Amino acid sequence: MRRWRRGRGGRSPRRRRPRPRRSSWCCGCASNSAEAGLDAGADTIGWHLARHHRATLSRATINRILVRAGTVVPAPEKRPKSSYIRFQADQPNECWQSDFTHYRLTRPGGDPGADTEILTWIDDCSRYLLSVTAHRRITGPIVLAAFKNTVAAYGIPASTLTDNGMVFTTRLSGGKGGRNGLETELRRLNVTQKNSRPNHPTTCGKVERVQQTMKNWLRAQPIQPATVEQLQLLLDQFVEVYNHDRPHRSLPHRATPATIYNSLPKATPTSDRATDTHDRVRHDKIDDGGAVTLRVNGRLHHIGVGRTHARTPVILLVHDLEVRIVNATTGELLRELTIDPRRDYQPTGRRPGPRRTQKSAAEPAKRRSGCRRCLETSQ
Repeated sequence: MRRWRRGRGGRSPRRRRPRPRRSSWCCGCASNSAEAGLDAGADTIGWHLARHHRATLSRATINRILVRAGTVVPAPEKRPKSSYIRFQADQPNECWQSDFTHYRLTRPGGDPGADTEILTWIDDCSRYLLSVTAHRRITGPIVLAAFKNTVAAYGIPASTLTDNGMVFTTRLSGGKGGRNGLETELRRLNVTQKNSRPNHPTTCGKVERVQQTMKNWLRAQPIQPATVEQLQLLLDQFVEVYNHDRPHRSLPHRATPATIYNSLPKATPTSDRATDTHDRVRHDKIDDGGAVTLRVNGRLHHIGVGRTHARTPVILLVHDLEVRIVNATTGELLRELTIDPRRDYQPTGRRPGPRRTQKSAAEPAKRRSGCRRCLETSQ
């Protein structure tokens, strides 16, 4: 009966059309969010109406207003969300996701400039942006430095989740390069490292989705960055808006990521990776200088064996930092050592130059007894 009202001709259906004032609020909020490069869905608009106008509208009502205004773009080809298996960490710092994306700079004249790469670290539980940095190119040392800085600011996470990029893991490289710097640091901190399966980007969907929101926000800025420094300033502004001012649809009560991250206790590493050793076998050939190369912790080291074994095929048996170099033909153990990560060249410990043979005590006497006699004195 609440849907009906009294009229002159009896009871008639109650008017379901939204009030003009609320319709203008919804359309204005949608246009403002779109101009700022932020999402303008029904849930986001409802959060802003309740916070700034103290008006409560259902999601269906807001969506009906947006459809009538022509601001909704239908996308029926999308895969239904019910077909995905959703997962989420229970506590902050229980899992960190990371990935990097590309963004092109703009020259002063408006033409496209150089391409840059943006590295992102996000908390899986609260969607809190931990670190967003811009670089010319993302390398292994840059990823390691960004992770260390994030750990210094927010603590050690219990686990990490990334894709199979070489800057994150070398598990699909065939075991030739060994662990990189990030993998070594995660093992040292007892952090569980998780990687998605190839061709499954939805596993890291949280960080992929925040990168889409970030790039839409960057494109909507009136002044596009021309340098990496200007791009970093814009990224810092986006992090502030995303963490503190923008409601998140997946969080309880549409809360901001900062609210959830600061209100829950933080998780810490619970696994012991001391026995998680890295063993590998590498086939190589000693170069003309008498050395062989081996990559450890993402850094290439040169191991001296000796020029006498130049061009000799060898087998390297690697157990973390313990290395044995064996002649591949005869099976002779040529050298056994422990890699010093601080040094590039691992010396043999012998003095440079050819080996000197020790002279026995009987050799000088033998030379004196065999010397020629003087012809004049016959001595």
